[in-house]
Amino acid sequence: MRSLRKARRIQIIAIAAVALAGSAALMGYAFREGINFFRSPSQVAEAPPPPSEVFRIGGLVEEGSLLRGEGTEIAFRVTDGGASIPVTYVGVLPDLFGEGEGMVGTGSYVDGVFRATEILARHDETYMPAEVIDALKEQGVYQEPGAES
Repeated sequence: MRSLRKARRIQIIAIAAVALAGSAALMGYAFREGINFFRSPSQVAEAPPPPSEVFRIGGLVEEGSLLRGEGTEIAFRVTDGGASIPVTYVGVLPDLFGEGEGMVGTGSYVDGVFRATEILARHDETYMPAEVIDALKEQGVYQEPGAES
């Protein structure tokens, strides 16, 4: 009777381990395209990622760099104070998007230009994404909201 219980426990543990490994593999497969790494403009300039890699870039929209093209085509430069990366985007920009404002874009770096598929801007006049704040602090150009220039 005891060997039957022991064998049953071993079977249950083995089935649970296989189910856990299977679910972990399925989750990894599902997230392989959905995980985007964040990079600052300085990191992109130092080590440009391959054109096939989709990632997020964030910083401040450089003053005087915003150009509106035909239709919904927009070009600008994003900076963290250390480097500046050209960005192109086709679509409608968020209402609070503007020069000197924080932004995060998702896309890929192709031929020296970040081609954004999505642009996010802050949701009010004081918010800035944590990744952008960290990148700006690293470059020594971050100013607290409301601080005098």
